[in-house]
Amino acid sequence: MAARTVIELDSVRKAYGDGTVAVEELSFAVREHEVLALVGPSGCGKSTTLRMVNRLVEPTSGRILLNGEDVTTADPVALRRRIGYVIQNVGLFPHRTVEANISTVPALLGWDRKRTRARVSELLDLVGLPAATYAKRYPHELSGGERQRIGVARALATDPPVLLMDEPFGAVDPEFRRHLQTEFAQIQAETGTTVILVTHDIDEAARLGDRIAVLSRGGRLEQVASPLAVLAHPASDRVRDFIGDGSASRMLALAQVQANDLESADRIVQPAPAPVRLGARLTDAFEAVAALPGSAMGRVPVVGESGSIFGSLTADGILGALRRAADAAAADPGAAIAQDAREDATEDAVQDEPGREPAV
Repeated sequence: MAARTVIELDSVRKAYGDGTVAVEELSFAVREHEVLALVGPSGCGKSTTLRMVNRLVEPTSGRILLNGEDVTTADPVALRRRIGYVIQNVGLFPHRTVEANISTVPALLGWDRKRTRARVSELLDLVGLPAATYAKRYPHELSGGERQRIGVARALATDPPVLLMDEPFGAVDPEFRRHLQTEFAQIQAETGTTVILVTHDIDEAARLGDRIAVLSRGGRLEQVASPLAVLAHPASDRVRDFIGDGSASRMLALAQVQANDLESADRIVQPAPAPVRLGARLTDAFEAVAALPGSAMGRVPVVGESGSIFGSLTADGILGALRRAADAAAADPGAAIAQDAREDATEDAVQDEPGREPAV
């Protein structure tokens, strides 16, 4: 059964009075419970696209549907109360406590004090900041990472169907950024919120996104597909250039060890090295093989859920698993969209060629 569409952009365009086109005929759908990561170079319209969804920016043309309703016909204030919004610098009210910040939208909606306090406590537990310790603190008493987590809690206060996140982890150091990404992934898995995440970081997009939408300058959609499909089969030179080097290493972090990647367990040298689990990321498997002593003959045991040995894995097995993942990505539903993007780009190039009349 196909997932329900929560957000749909239909030929959305944003042009300004000076003739600048920020977004050009953008169409894509966001499925229920998924994280769609919008990536692309600076000036490609990522943030503009996000802000059109909650009408902080008004589209010039096209339709944006939220659960089937055209947002351009909705009251913008009421619309924004239904959509969570998290930005890079959080935007907490500096003279209000953590509890008061998280309570902002519930208060506007008329929630009573008991219900609001229960929700604040629940959300603070969800983001790992217990209410007993943090509810009465002020933003200046928090670290950057703590403020970011409070921003997520505030955005989730009324359990919105959609969460918009604009470079939410960009203001923290790389080490803690990875930690926040992991925490956010756990929160999203628990809440099931539908998320559009804007980021300039392809690694963050691949780590957090169920699908990635790659935009190029002028707000043109180059490809929308799973992270593996984007990395293994870029739809255009623009996508390939944005991804840059290192696609194989990124794919190691996305693909998993499967039974058909393994060889017989009876070839494992005893005493057996530390095992990896069936379903582990190929990154973990690669590190395990790389750490083997010479006596292990380049082979690690792979165990199932029960802990019993399922088979053995070698460097060749990891390479085969990587190829398998790339082949599987080629069958991704986004591949058709990617092909459309290539054909559109080719058609545009022909039409723009000097001396040619446009096709009619």
